[in-house]
Amino acid sequence: MEGSVNTRSTKQRLEVQIRWLIRRDMPEVLQIEQGSFSTAWTDEDFLSCLRQRNCIGMVAEHNHQIVGFMIYELHKAKLHILNFAVAPEFRRMGVGGQMVLRLIDKLSQQRRNEILLDLRESNLDAQLFFRTQGFRAVKIVRCHYDDTEEDAYIMQYRLDCQLDELPQYTPQNRISDIEAA
Repeated sequence: MEGSVNTRSTKQRLEVQIRWLIRRDMPEVLQIEQGSFSTAWTDEDFLSCLRQRNCIGMVAEHNHQIVGFMIYELHKAKLHILNFAVAPEFRRMGVGGQMVLRLIDKLSQQRRNEILLDLRESNLDAQLFFRTQGFRAVKIVRCHYDDTEEDAYIMQYRLDCQLDELPQYTPQNRISDIEAA
């Protein structure tokens, strides 16, 4: 999955309605997709994915305008985000965070305990965004993408292991040993 999140300035929070993606949403979803990714999914990519029984499409809507979308797969114990984007002009307004929270809510309702996604190593904005949402990088997949030799970072959110619950790591080296003495 690729994603792009603008980290330049914080704007006001935009309340959105999150609902199932329907066919008439596709022109706006495609416009967001093309404005977000250098290697964008096509209409056929979306349709072939959504035809699968375990793929779900959701949109974030504000004033009857699609401002974001996500495509994810349902698995027995996890959700896997395949595509996730917010329209460039609506980034840094809480739209992506509201979509992530909707997925986290599905974990508790459906007894799934983790969300996974893969991000391009060059997509620092998306990595930082998902980190602020409680995801952490757990794996690197070498040469993951067909269009480049770029690696992917697999990021994970686990219900039973929130970031603030992780043990704090204090680096140990010769200098810290001297300061402690």
